[in-house]
Amino acid sequence: MEEKVELPLGGEVVEKKAPVKKAAKEVAVKKPVAKKVAKKEAADELSGMSTMDVVKAFGRDEKDTGSAEVQIALLTKRINHLTNHLKVHKQDKHSRRGLMQMVGRRKGLLGYLEKSDLASYRELKEKLGLR
Repeated sequence: MEEKVELPLGGEVVEKKAPVKKAAKEVAVKKPVAKKVAKKEAADELSGMSTMDVVKAFGRDEKDTGSAEVQIALLTKRINHLTNHLKVHKQDKHSRRGLMQMVGRRKGLLGYLEKSDLASYRELKEKLGLR
């Protein structure tokens, strides 16, 4: 863009103006719309709990860390945390791969629990807000 300016004694000076840069686009983090309120509440509740609290809530006793219910609950907690991380850091491919592995592990444990104890499986899915 050029702008011509006339001098009082005659003549012209041509000034070159730098192109006006557009303002940087504002990056807004989209908040996902929760289809099920129960799922969001369960995720919020689970994220605020420590590992030992999760073990106490879902285990058969205080030291039960190996049962499928506890493992699924702990994986769900980690999955929710990592999902929130990936909403901000969309290009983090390594963490996304870890997330997919955790989801696969949880799916396998849910399949095992469904075959071995259907009532416990349904109760756990309802508590965690899983589909």
